Amino acid sequence: MMTGMIRVVIADDQVMIRDGLATLLASAPDIEVVGQAGDGQEAVELCTELRPDVVVMDIRMPRLDGLAATERLAGKGGDGTKVLILTTFDLDEYVYEALGAGASGFLLKDASAGDLIHAVRVVASGEALLAPSVTRRLISDFARRRRHERPRSDLVDVLTPRELDVLRLISRGLSNAEIAGELFLSEQTVKSHVGNVLSKLGLRDRTQAVVFSYENGIAG
Repeated sequence: MMTGMIRVVIADDQVMIRDGLATLLASAPDIEVVGQAGDGQEAVELCTELRPDVVVMDIRMPRLDGLAATERLAGKGGDGTKVLILTTFDLDEYVYEALGAGASGFLLKDASAGDLIHAVRVVASGEALLAPSVTRRLISDFARRRRHERPRSDLVDVLTPRELDVLRLISRGLSNAEIAGELFLSEQTVKSHVGNVLSKLGLRDRTQAVVFSYENGIAG
């Protein structure tokens, strides 16, 4: 769990939207907006310089779009910056690509201020998946499509039965405390299992664990 201020960069090509998001986020006592970018290239450059905890990233931007910027920041070879994608209902295909590029979560553009603040905190902490019903539907659909494209990963076999149980519950969007209740374990033990799952599967965070779970028929 993170402590201290959450440092955020906002990337959107519309100034009014950037300013509005910055104002909303600044109202939270634990969030600091450290920079704004008008396109994906500028976002990558800012993040390289400022090392924020989270980038709130639009998808459709000039020069370098949000998907390419996400890949550079959060994909393989990136610096591990966590990306929260902003999207709308009619951009489902972009959401699939964003998850594949390494995004930690996404939020609909008509979300409330409270939802935005919560989403930034969740993505920054890495402790839980931002999973309203639309998120679960999209991730499930995304993973189902991917599952037809490649066989079940051999990595599944490296997990113990208990770690598989934990992975299934992660895929349902449960927090560590909720998983502990389901499995009658301590929260610290669950945290250890989650860490083992991510390490063994080579995954960055719980969002990737959910996608992996759906891709490999583990979710349920």
